[in-house]
Amino acid sequence: MSEQVRAKRIFDFRLLRRVFHYASPYKRRLYLSVILAIVLAILAPLRPILIELTVNRYIKDGAAAEDSLKDRIEQLLIWITVLQIGLLLLETVSRFYFSFITAWLGQTVVKDLRVAVYKKILGLNLSQYDKTPIGTLTTRTINDIEAINDIFSDGLIPIVADLLSIVSVLAGMFWIDWRLTLICLAPFPFLILATWLFKESVNKSFIRVRNAVSALNAFVQEHITGMQIVQAFAAEKREAAKFDHINKEHRNANINAIFAYSIFFPLVEIILAVSTGLLVWWGAREVLQLPGEQAKDLTGKIIGFFLLLNLLFRPLRVIADKFNVLQMGMVASERVFRILDNDDFIKTEGTYAPGKVRGKIEFRKVFFAYAEDRNVLKNISFTVQPGETVAIVGHTGSGKTSIISLMNRLYDIRQGEIRIDDVKIGDYTLDALRKNIGVVLQDVFLFSGSVSDNITLRNESIPREKIMEAARLIGVHDFIMRLPGGYDYNVMERGGSLSLGQRQLLSFIRALLYDPSILILDEATSSVDTESELLIQEAIEKLIAGRSSIVIAHRLSTIRKADQIIVMDKGEIKEIGTHEDLLRRGGFYAKLHELQFSKQVTAGSTIS
Repeated sequence: MSEQVRAKRIFDFRLLRRVFHYASPYKRRLYLSVILAIVLAILAPLRPILIELTVNRYIKDGAAAEDSLKDRIEQLLIWITVLQIGLLLLETVSRFYFSFITAWLGQTVVKDLRVAVYKKILGLNLSQYDKTPIGTLTTRTINDIEAINDIFSDGLIPIVADLLSIVSVLAGMFWIDWRLTLICLAPFPFLILATWLFKESVNKSFIRVRNAVSALNAFVQEHITGMQIVQAFAAEKREAAKFDHINKEHRNANINAIFAYSIFFPLVEIILAVSTGLLVWWGAREVLQLPGEQAKDLTGKIIGFFLLLNLLFRPLRVIADKFNVLQMGMVASERVFRILDNDDFIKTEGTYAPGKVRGKIEFRKVFFAYAEDRNVLKNISFTVQPGETVAIVGHTGSGKTSIISLMNRLYDIRQGEIRIDDVKIGDYTLDALRKNIGVVLQDVFLFSGSVSDNITLRNESIPREKIMEAARLIGVHDFIMRLPGGYDYNVMERGGSLSLGQRQLLSFIRALLYDPSILILDEATSSVDTESELLIQEAIEKLIAGRSSIVIAHRLSTIRKADQIIVMDKGEIKEIGTHEDLLRRGGFYAKLHELQFSKQVTAGSTIS
């Protein structure tokens, strides 16, 4: 269903129920806001009606009364004035609490919804991030949820309050004079038509604005992240032109909405002026036709009607806009609930949660595909005994990284079994599974924050001494202490203040700090210099003792001591054996070895 069609379904009760479900913990305030809406509706016509009665019964009669009654009428006028002030204060206080409570409800629901959405995003399978722009998820989590706030502060509850107020004011007008009410309402068909046209125009513009905001967020997020590529290839002008095109769509959508507002509000004022003119015309006609005493009775009626007309038009000016706000809140809630209803999340039905695993890893005829029509892993079977080191090699795209992504359930397999200590990984709790697997990836991601925060991932239970011990183990402690602030040094967003090699070293400490039973190194030394690589290799030799380790490496020289080497090509295992065995076979691994070392010799000759 398109967003335009969904937007026309103003009262989608299914969505409204889900939105108001998040307000159920605060139902007392919700009920109070409804009560205040009723109170405001009752109070709305009282003051104009009192003014009409005051003018006709006391001011007019008081002018013709005897001196003995004038003092009594004067006292009554004082009390009526006090009552008017009291009603005004009561209405002001009620309106304040009504506005505050509805806004409070909206912000509280937004807070709860945003937490729920972010928790859901944390649990989604990585395949969702492969096909969904990060900027789109940012829009859903921030902009769209903020629009749901408007359902409370400017949407359904305020609309109900305005409708009740309109009904109450109309009732007061009909009570005073039903014929005059019909005369004053004669221009209303034009107002209804104008309101409908305005609502439709602004609604379409708001949908365009929402889509443009989503596109802007996605574009900016992606290109700021990839700014190094943009600048390296001198693509600034082309990317600026693309941004300008998206930004123009955002501007045009807003201008269309502004144009509709610029027409609608003056038109409402014109219709109000016409209604007021009809009121004056009717009053003048009645004055000319009625005797003097009866004509005087019209004074209070006209004053009361004039005040009631203004009270009637005040909610009418904004109710169409509030309907649009409600519609946009419904569209936003549809998008947000689409994320909450996404069933492509990591299933956590397992209950097995050992403190430590021995480290036996077994793949049994595993098939896996990122897209359903194309397997990237085909019939993968191998076993890693506790304490063994297994290396996986192969050309780019052969499926090496996919294997390790399946082990800690970043993705779920399509067919086959993966077992750790003879237990299916699906039977483990995610926490127990992942706490026993330490991972160092080729593409290191650091969060904005201190060195210590990035190593521990803000786990406050890990003492600073343990962090320093792990850093010393791989020889990085001195480097960290040379940074301004040492372990409290702010690495900035994505670790931008550190080199690639330094980021890799921090991620290595991060993995080792948790003392995993299984260690996964995905090109862990690819971004470090020779000196740092030697430090890491020395640390690896200490740490893999007693641990099951899986090492993915392009440099074959780094994996000669592996207990097994698995050779991958196009998602299939081609060979398994030790370095010497595979070289003797003269197969796929031997060709890779010969190709790589011949390139190194050629490169060395060229440099010399």
